[in-house]
Amino acid sequence: MDDATSEKSIIALDLWLQSPAGTYVRAFEQACLDELTADIFGFNAVQIGVPQIDALAANRMPNKWQAATRLSSTSELALAPDGKQIAVALDFAELPFASQSLDLVVLPHVLEFAAEPHQVLREVERVLIPEGQVIICGFNPASLWGVRQGVGRIASSDYLPAAGEFISMPRLKDWLKLLNMGVTRSYFGCYAPPCRTTQWLNRFGLLESAGQRWWPYLGAVYIVHAIKRVKGMHIIGPAWNRKTSKAPQAVPATNRK
Repeated sequence: MDDATSEKSIIALDLWLQSPAGTYVRAFEQACLDELTADIFGFNAVQIGVPQIDALAANRMPNKWQAATRLSSTSELALAPDGKQIAVALDFAELPFASQSLDLVVLPHVLEFAAEPHQVLREVERVLIPEGQVIICGFNPASLWGVRQGVGRIASSDYLPAAGEFISMPRLKDWLKLLNMGVTRSYFGCYAPPCRTTQWLNRFGLLESAGQRWWPYLGAVYIVHAIKRVKGMHIIGPAWNRKTSKAPQAVPATNRK
């Protein structure tokens, strides 16, 4: 997937998120992201892509940015608390942030529509501070929606944006592990069948609680929370001299006759 195709894919995703199914997904992800980010502390946080979701709305860091590509709609970008728009136009594979400068990065549906998803993750690892956190949203290929998408590609009737390369959660966890980012929490959601109308999606609302209990890994979308681990860091204690000779043992005095 070249850069031009990637840009078209992101625009297609933006349009899809306005559909009934997209609204259904956004509602689940917004609630989950609010819960996840509310207790993540630090100074600098960035949301990359998908301005239709305000992934940092519940977060209380003083510096928050909404990053998007130049072809994304700037009218929908997140606003700062004072009402001033904060946006960074960038290439997701080359983030304009210093190494180890961010406490939190959120990637809602970025990797599956990126030209180089591995490079995007490498850049995220670079800009995160040690113990910095990343949250990733993605479509689950092992779901009814994933199956419907596969059938739709054969019949030229896609349900999700056609150009997406959907990444399974086990595969994503392997990528994160290679970058020394350990997954701490993961969530699945959106268990309704791939319907195209709000009426039918609402009719299957009861499947949400049933899916969480009986088939939790078959949700249409997932959210992964990981922390950047830094190897080789040890607590330094006092340097003891192992060659110090042992103190002589006290010898009890004996009575002389």
